Amino acid sequence: MADHLEASVTLPSDPASVSAARAYVVGTLAEWGLPADTDVSDTVRLIISELATNAVQHTFGQSPTFTVDVELDRDEHLRIGVTDSHPRFPRRLPAAVQQDNGRGMVIIRWLTAECGGRLRIRPTREGGKTISIELPWVVPVRPVTTAVQQEP
Repeated sequence: MADHLEASVTLPSDPASVSAARAYVVGTLAEWGLPADTDVSDTVRLIISELATNAVQHTFGQSPTFTVDVELDRDEHLRIGVTDSHPRFPRRLPAAVQQDNGRGMVIIRWLTAECGGRLRIRPTREGGKTISIELPWVVPVRPVTTAVQQEP
């Protein structure tokens, strides 16, 4: 595989874009060798769902689009980032507020750490922010199946 692969898509800040972002990332990773039916793929699917949902719900219409970037470096590190143009960084809400929402970043942090990765939040030059995760790239080894020949 190449030393560096990257893919990017910009979507409207609309609830329908969450599933589009999820499908884009899972499809890209499948092209790069990560089957869609693995635990890692399921984890990435949940993380990108939370990141895209945050980009849609918490920008209050001030970010008409968001961008999803996917990068794979030297078959070792997978980075997925979601960038929007809203300047406010995510913040932890008090427990009482978290009853109905506000758990997305907690879920992302926990899943990322569970996979041995890290989460970064950084401002963009344009005044928005990028929330990204970096995970070790682990493609599961599929068992080789051989056809068993029956004797006549």
